Amino acid sequence: MKLKVLGCSGGIGGERRTMALLLDDDVLIDAGSGVGSLSLEAMAQVDHVFLTHCHLDHTAFLPFLADAAAFLRQRPLEVHALPETIAALRENMLNGRLWPDYSALPSIDNPYIRFHPLHAGQPVPLGTRVITPLPARHAVPALGYRIDSGAASWIYSGDTAFHAAFWEGLAAMDNLKYLMVEVTFLNANRQGAAISGHMTAELLARGLEMLRRPVSLLIAHMESGREVETMAEVHAAAGEWQPRPVQAGQVFEF
Repeated sequence: MKLKVLGCSGGIGGERRTMALLLDDDVLIDAGSGVGSLSLEAMAQVDHVFLTHCHLDHTAFLPFLADAAAFLRQRPLEVHALPETIAALRENMLNGRLWPDYSALPSIDNPYIRFHPLHAGQPVPLGTRVITPLPARHAVPALGYRIDSGAASWIYSGDTAFHAAFWEGLAAMDNLKYLMVEVTFLNANRQGAAISGHMTAELLARGLEMLRRPVSLLIAHMESGREVETMAEVHAAAGEWQPRPVQAGQVFEF
């Protein structure tokens, strides 16, 4: 499998793009502003979108994606998410006011978007690929994802504070290769991290203590303008894991 990072920042500004990962040309994990870098033809190839949660930096480009390539598509965009995420998008985004209800347009039988509720631990097979939602703990109901090619697994934490169930699940995986985890706040903002359900370098180190196995550690979703400071704290707390910041445009094969 091939995974391309379209967006990996915690905010915008300059070349920063928010969360979106493209898997094998036909699957998106999250639909932040990174989706906007795709051509119309590339957007039309996307069949499935897996959302971690409802916040705009992960979902804002979902209606644009369905809209921009609608005339090129002959099928609905299949969107997989927690029931709470689907409800939030219906109420607050696809409500006929902020944006048309693309889950019912152009018709109920043939909508632009078709929702599929997910639950943590419920695998979704897509051919030879398996995408499994993982437990997360955020300010709103949220998931991470395991993307399993059979040969190796890529883990994307989504937005989450320290959550023992997430790290316990990782420790049990037999083909873990990549761990892309958010570290949004500096250690000094522990209170903000706790309130908003985000990770700090200190919390990351706590999780890695539970993992105790080799993994390629990738850091994402850092606060805009504080990436250098954040990575310095990550290296201080977990330098033995050789953490690397993720960059938009990077491609990984596994």
